[in-house]
Amino acid sequence: MFKHLKSDLPASLVVFFVALPLCLGIALASGAPLFSGLIAGIVGGIVVGALSGSKIGVSGPAAGLAAIVLTAIGTLGGFENFLVAVVLGGVIQIGFGVLKAGIIGYYFPSSVIKGMLTGIGIIIILKQIPHFFGYDAEAEGAASFFYADGENTFSAILNISDNIIFGSMIIGIVGLLVILLWDNILAKKAKFFKIVQGPLVAVVLGILFYVLTKSSDTLGIEQSHLVSVPVPDDATSFLNQFSFPNFSVITNPEIWITAFTIALVASLETLLCVEATDKLDPHKNVTPTNRELLAQGAGNVISGMIGGLPITQVIVRSSANIQSGARTKMSAIIHGFLLLISVILIPNLLNMIPLSVLAAILFVVGYKLAKPALFKKMYELGWKQSIPFAVTVLGIVFTDLLTGIGLGLAVGIVVILLKSYQNSHFLHIEDKSDGKHKIKMSLAEEVTFFNKGAILKELESLPRDTYLELDLIKTRYLDNDIIEILDDFSFKAKERNIDIKLVSKRGVAENPDNFFQFFKERPKSDISLS
Repeated sequence: MFKHLKSDLPASLVVFFVALPLCLGIALASGAPLFSGLIAGIVGGIVVGALSGSKIGVSGPAAGLAAIVLTAIGTLGGFENFLVAVVLGGVIQIGFGVLKAGIIGYYFPSSVIKGMLTGIGIIIILKQIPHFFGYDAEAEGAASFFYADGENTFSAILNISDNIIFGSMIIGIVGLLVILLWDNILAKKAKFFKIVQGPLVAVVLGILFYVLTKSSDTLGIEQSHLVSVPVPDDATSFLNQFSFPNFSVITNPEIWITAFTIALVASLETLLCVEATDKLDPHKNVTPTNRELLAQGAGNVISGMIGGLPITQVIVRSSANIQSGARTKMSAIIHGFLLLISVILIPNLLNMIPLSVLAAILFVVGYKLAKPALFKKMYELGWKQSIPFAVTVLGIVFTDLLTGIGLGLAVGIVVILLKSYQNSHFLHIEDKSDGKHKIKMSLAEEVTFFNKGAILKELESLPRDTYLELDLIKTRYLDNDIIEILDDFSFKAKERNIDIKLVSKRGVAENPDNFFQFFKERPKSDISLS
């Protein structure tokens, strides 16, 4: 695990700088104490990172749960009551892992997963544009299209011109140029530039810029445009930031409903992220999904017990981890320790980091997720791949993560049904023989009720005086609904002077009167029936 430390340590620093504002921003968007977001980030890094089977996934508070948390804190009567739901949600997730529910993660279409990554990349860029120019009206970490104050992603960008903070904009541009120079030129020149990451240099320059210009009326950056980590006065006040669940409300049915909602949504987001990060991983590691659910459940139990937000594996931090060259889970674990150490020892230093510099870091992360070349590639793959991809991207940009994925998945299912409809059978039309049209219909290897409409339409369109050869040589599974259609057709065929020859691996039947009986007598090794 430690042999790749030279890759994992620099990556952990980048993930730390990405995670810090997101932990605080998601807590703010959730209506929870800021420290609760940091707790979730620390637990997600150290505890979940250690227990997880993922080498490159990073866990922490998720923007997709912010709306659920905000509503639940109000309806459940306070943050301490809500923490009970977080703990119970973790227990339920552990149950999902024991029941091996992680297999669900393997059933998301590739086009939807790629659409999710691209949509998140676009959202990251769009959401960070205002922060880059010093317009920090929306908290870091928010991911939905509509804001609480009635604005939306695009209206916030249009309002930038009236809210530019010149100091934030200048150091944001400098930070972005440094990162691009580091990644594209300097990193190829010497090992030093690979060990010391560009984002770290950008953050250091940001702190220096703030210190040197804070007395300037033109270039000075106010505290509201900097990172805002809670600063305790002493050890006692630091410990007082932790909250603990009020288990006296555990019998409240609403607590259990919220717990199940958290477990379900957190598990779904985690499984989607696992599938996505495995695709991004250049070393093609495969994450054990059931173990991941167990790790996430344990993390949520611990996070809830000490006052943290719900945890999931998150794509922004995970993709930053991969892009920075992480090789093992040590990167995620170290990032968790960096969060813990920094909020204890150097909160004042962290509060000197301009948000515009962190926006520059996230710009690069977003671009690498949503490269223009991917749009071209998906278009070239044809409409069956490009449409679910596009719907997922647009859904995420104009609604939120889960809604966008749901829309893409729905379109993906429709595409699968259409493909199944089209591929149920194959026709071979030959010349007339003995005054009859000779048509050979070969059924596909697996024929289910999805193919019912296509086969029924084809049989009904056969002309009178036809000789139909029904070829089931390659068919391995035949749904009961299809047998029923064939049985009904055999009755109609006599009225239309259609002769049927049924060919299977184990025999031939001319004009069978009872298809059910014919298939029932076939050996199981021939055709599997529903």
